[in-house]
This record gives sequence, C-alpha cells and structure tokens, in this order.
Amino acid sequence: MKIYTKTGDNGYTSLIGGLRVPKYDLRIECYGTVDELNSYIGMIRDQDISADQKEVLKEIQDRLFTIGAALASDPERAKMKIPDLHSSDIEMLENQIDRMNEVLPDLKHFILPGGNQAISFCHISRCVCRRAERIAVHLGEDSFVNEKVIIYLNRLSDFLFVLARMICYDKRLPENKWFPRV
Repeated sequence: MKIYTKTGDNGYTSLIGGLRVPKYDLRIECYGTVDELNSYIGMIRDQDISADQKEVLKEIQDRLFTIGAALASDPERAKMKIPDLHSSDIEMLENQIDRMNEVLPDLKHFILPGGNQAISFCHISRCVCRRAERIAVHLGEDSFVNEKVIIYLNRLSDFLFVLARMICYDKRLPENKWFPRV
C-alpha cells in the first residue's frame, strides 16, 4: 500500500463509502482529533507506569481506532463492515475508574495539571478527549454519530483524570491542588 496517493492534494479526502469532502469537514475534524488523542495516549503508555495501566491504555487505543473508523464512514453510503463499539467498552472504563477510586483519597480540591511527565500527558489527553467529545456532539447534530462514541469519549476523559491521580498516588507525589485566591 502506498502511503501517498496524491488524491488529497487539492484539499479533499474520501470517507469510507467514497464520499469526497473538504479536509476541514467536521467529520474529518472529529476523527482527526480522535487520532490526536490516540497519539497522546501512546505517549502515556511510553512512560514509567504499571504494566496493567499500559495494557488498559493499549485496549483504549484499539477502541479509539474503532471510533475513528466509525467517524470516518459516510453513514449514508458506507457498505464496508466497520468494527463496533460495545457497551462493555464503556463499562470497562467505568470499572477501571471505580477500581482506581477505591485506592485514591477522596477528591476535595480541584487538581491543577502537572506533577510529572506521565501525569501531564494524562491531563493533555483528557483535554484532547474533551475536544473530541465536543466535536462529536456537534457532528451528531447534523449527521449520524453512534451515541456510544459520545458516551465512550465522555467516560474516557474521566478515566484519564483518575489515571493522572492514580499515577501521582503510585509515584507518591503530592497532588497539585488548586487553592483559589479569595
């Protein structure tokens, strides 16, 4: 498979199903942001974190490819079988959040991003995830977006926040609490 096709040189690209759209199309923006998120999650996986955390993040990266394929498909014309997101994928995130929260101290302050590189990448990923979710919601107003995609992205941003706290806890670092000036 050739990496360059030259078919996008004029500012258009194809969705799965063949529809040509401008590269600024909201659907392209949506799956491009999911791809960006996946890359940041790869950066978290490359950090000094537990093997279990790396394995969960790899599964999340796989689900993000599933989401990307769904978002890259023309909902009206795609005849190709696209992998599905399942309710169990969302439940996995919820179970991971619950497991980490059993260990973590109660959250009594807002947390400022930072602490070490892995924690910072979690917070960056959380922000990119929230952006992907916002774009998916916007796209869903005019075009089909599986509701599980939006729910998964919402839960994933929560997971990334709790993962940042868990890494902080595992490394015995103080949480970067926000104390507002009043």
